[in-house]
Amino acid sequence: MLSLKNFRHQLNLFYLALSFFSRIPVPKSSYYSPELLNQSGRYFSLVGICLALILCFFYSVISPYFSSNITIALIIIISLLLTGAFHEDGLTDMADGIGGGMTIEKRLLIMKDSRIGTYGAVTLFMALLLKWLTLVELAQSSQFISSLVLGYGLSRAIAGSLIADMHYVSDSDTSKSKPLANKQSTNELMLLLFFGCLPLLLLPFFYSVVILISLFVFRVLFKRWLNVRLGGYTGDALGACQQISELIIYLLLIALATNNNTTIQPLLVN
Repeated sequence: MLSLKNFRHQLNLFYLALSFFSRIPVPKSSYYSPELLNQSGRYFSLVGICLALILCFFYSVISPYFSSNITIALIIIISLLLTGAFHEDGLTDMADGIGGGMTIEKRLLIMKDSRIGTYGAVTLFMALLLKWLTLVELAQSSQFISSLVLGYGLSRAIAGSLIADMHYVSDSDTSKSKPLANKQSTNELMLLLFFGCLPLLLLPFFYSVVILISLFVFRVLFKRWLNVRLGGYTGDALGACQQISELIIYLLLIALATNNNTTIQPLLVN
């Protein structure tokens, strides 16, 4: 049974995760330590769901007044403001490092540079463009809300799960993700995956299976690729994994709906 003390502890961990992964204010009474921030990673996917629900609220307010193109563009801007482009920054830095470095040491050094290079700029532009295109199509099929909740929650679970079985490689003094670089416990990983997979209940069973299998394959390949290119993972790699996973989810939802010649019907609606 969850005691009041333990509930407050878990709530504090959630607040720490919310403050680390977003720009949303948290109660000033929240208490911090590097160990607690490391434990808060268990709520990474839950933070994603909360962000998606906030965006869904803005979508419901904005969409009656604008076209899908403008509405989705505004939603993406709001999302960037809510997260401080935290994960997009990771994708950009990783693209610069992988594209510009010939050795692991050089790649890690480039990834620490705050300046954006050609590889990072092109990758960021294409990622945002693809996100806009996929969300516009999902919005036109009346599936924006369920898709966004799934994309934001599950993609963060996939990214966060890399901490459980990969080696952390970065400068402990300069890395913004160092407090989250320790190994996850099994319980923490299970909680992370539970919240990440929860939105799958909104989808037909077949869709959920296809998405889970696809993301599992992506995780295996991405982990192997990171080990070869970087010798492990960095905070930027986690951000890149989140962004890529999110795009994979949107693309799969569109492909599945197109293949079935129908729109995606959440089970809760049925």
